Amino acid sequence: MRVIALEYHDIVPDDAWETSGFPGNAAATYKLSVTTFGDHLRALAQTVGSIVTDVNGTPNAGASVVLTFDDGGSGYMAAADLLEHHGWRGCVFMTTGRIGSPGFLTAGELRSLQGRGHVIGTHSRSHPIRMAALPAPAIYEEWHASITDLQDALGTAVNVGSVPGGYHSPQVAAAAAAAGLKTLFTSEPEMTIRRVDGCAVVGRYTLRRNDPAAYAARLVGTTPFARSAQWCKWNAKKLAKAIGGTTYLRVRERILER
Repeated sequence: MRVIALEYHDIVPDDAWETSGFPGNAAATYKLSVTTFGDHLRALAQTVGSIVTDVNGTPNAGASVVLTFDDGGSGYMAAADLLEHHGWRGCVFMTTGRIGSPGFLTAGELRSLQGRGHVIGTHSRSHPIRMAALPAPAIYEEWHASITDLQDALGTAVNVGSVPGGYHSPQVAAAAAAAGLKTLFTSEPEMTIRRVDGCAVVGRYTLRRNDPAAYAARLVGTTPFARSAQWCKWNAKKLAKAIGGTTYLRVRERILER
């Protein structure tokens, strides 16, 4: 089975970037307005026949399309309404240390979304900027603690998650599997599902604030050009991250804050 997973973050009222999710210009680059997101969904509806939430289900003839949403910002409530208008559901990944904080989903909202058919997963407890750089016990604790938080909030098992910050590694996946996750989404732009200790590791293609609806449609289309371009750009940035370490993050933050 091949998967085209799209990675969204917060969906906010037009230009109200600080109302949902993490604050600041860096986070805002990944947020879409409600109007733009609606345009994305209409473009996707014209391109794909269906959206799935279970990547371990019955394989399709082509690639299955999944819509994922990181951080757990309160704006997902508006996103859920728009998704359901098309008969779709999404996968929302919650930073569990922020449950009920201003701008983030509450436990009651998470339960409501789950009851409506949306998949609720973990995005770690504290959203470490460079998760792959943490010691192995700390990586495991991020997954284990956040799974426990979500299970307490939802009253059901949690077995799906996504890597915060885009810093993935085999150790991150192994810790996720050890903590009980069966599916782990990364930010690596690829379609092939990999397996680590029984956990399905799934790449994603990222959408940002200025990406038009036509770009989202191209990412899920039959021609690979948009996906290949994002793969090339991502791997160049991955090399810069590896070489620059925390310096890369500081420089990026300064540029975005300006």
